[in-house]
Amino acid sequence: MDLSTTYLGTRLRSPLVVGACAPLSEKIDHLRHMEDAGAAAIVLHSLFEEQLRQDRLGFHHHLTHGTESFAEALSYCPEPDVFHVGPEQYLEHIHQAKAIVDTPIIASLNGATIGGWTNYAKKIEEAGADALELNIYTVPTEMAIAGAEIEQSYIDIVHTVTSTVNIPVAIKLSPFFSNLAYMAKRLTDAGVNGLVLFNRFYQPDIDIETLEVRPNLLLSTPQDIRLPLRWIAILYGTLPVDFAATSGIHTAADVLKMMMVGANATMLVSVLIRHGIDHLRTLEHALCQWLKEHEYESIQQLQGSMSQVNCPDPSAFERVQYIEALQTYHSLGLMPMRV
Repeated sequence: MDLSTTYLGTRLRSPLVVGACAPLSEKIDHLRHMEDAGAAAIVLHSLFEEQLRQDRLGFHHHLTHGTESFAEALSYCPEPDVFHVGPEQYLEHIHQAKAIVDTPIIASLNGATIGGWTNYAKKIEEAGADALELNIYTVPTEMAIAGAEIEQSYIDIVHTVTSTVNIPVAIKLSPFFSNLAYMAKRLTDAGVNGLVLFNRFYQPDIDIETLEVRPNLLLSTPQDIRLPLRWIAILYGTLPVDFAATSGIHTAADVLKMMMVGANATMLVSVLIRHGIDHLRTLEHALCQWLKEHEYESIQQLQGSMSQVNCPDPSAFERVQYIEALQTYHSLGLMPMRV
């Protein structure tokens, strides 16, 4: 069975791509395991803008620290770093990954402003990465900053990176734009080759006993598939870019649904953390089985078949279906009674 697809200019053996996640991709042995289990591509864990900034500040500190003292006294232990993987280690990780696996390696940069992290994209290309995923993670809280200004910052970052590197560039987006379709078009015009839908923002929690704000990272659930499924269906066929689906993809059925609405690849993270890297084999077997039972010769035969441009009922992804859904609940007698 032909499961091959194309994403960011590279032909992949299947749509099963390991998404960016430090526990999965920080160890070289894990990358070998992923390839053996059938990963079509691997997105490495992110290099953060803060890591680059800290690296530059640390270098300046060690150049200047103690210059007021006598040379004989210049022995000290450097302060420990906040991040356990620095920029140079990240580049070396790419080198090692390319040396031991044939699976395409996609690097990931995570930041929010134009600066050194965008310029670092060139070094990532030189290290051998096959493509680059930009994760622009920002939660605006300034009341004086308009939405248009925030959107322009995304465009500026993308334009800076795409004009710096020759490898394909994808951007991992959040759904929180006033007009996501307009933003997707602007980003495409700025030079991105792929859109990854959607980013899951960190949401803090409160410990009511200690009165502390604490991190509480939750893995995705199958219900999370609905948002990327809907938007890939809407955007497919309207923009000359590839689409990668992420969040909520746990079963072969989820992968098939995403391919049907127009995805080129599906990013897997939570399901591999829950079930292990070998679960890739289970998903691939289930994909082949479904395609065989439904008399498909390749997975590309169904790509986009249920997108908005090809769906028998294009309104299924729009507001009219919200009204119909409410009517369905009403007809089942599930609407609350007014008293």
